[in-house]
Amino acid sequence: MQVDGNSFFVITGGPGSGKSTLLDYLEQQGFLRSVEAGRSIIQEQTMIGGSALPWKDKMLFAELMLSWEIRSFEQGLKHGNTAPVLFDRGVPDVIGYLRLEGLDVPVHIQCAAEFFRYNTRVFIAPPWPDIYRQDAERKQDLETAFRTFDMMTAVYTELGYELVELPRCSIKERAEYIRSNIR
Repeated sequence: MQVDGNSFFVITGGPGSGKSTLLDYLEQQGFLRSVEAGRSIIQEQTMIGGSALPWKDKMLFAELMLSWEIRSFEQGLKHGNTAPVLFDRGVPDVIGYLRLEGLDVPVHIQCAAEFFRYNTRVFIAPPWPDIYRQDAERKQDLETAFRTFDMMTAVYTELGYELVELPRCSIKERAEYIRSNIR
């Protein structure tokens, strides 16, 4: 059984490739969107002194990301399948994270990725050294950004998604590229 999110479009890729900035811009243009799980969880866990952080408890961090992504998916369903909803990563990203960290993917996370299905067209932002920056939540180096891109490419492809690589260009041009590819 699957939950069909045909009007749900994922934007994935490595850290620091402009995904969230692009989604912020598209939201200002009237698109519905989700908020990235990882960054929000890191901010919340840091604020409360929690251990569900990628540098403390990777598996607990992954479980919270899974929960966040499922909640985002379910919130998207409340809008029906009439307007596109853009997702700052999706359930398959949790699998990519675990594999990248060398951890086993629990059966329930694999099942979640097969159950909660997005539009088959997934946008992937390639590593972009010119804009890459580390910050309080993004501690990965540029090499990890490249490895993450490769891992997300592999995971989404294995799950039967068609990847559409975003061009490295202005936010306005990237937004138009997204618009033209979801019509």
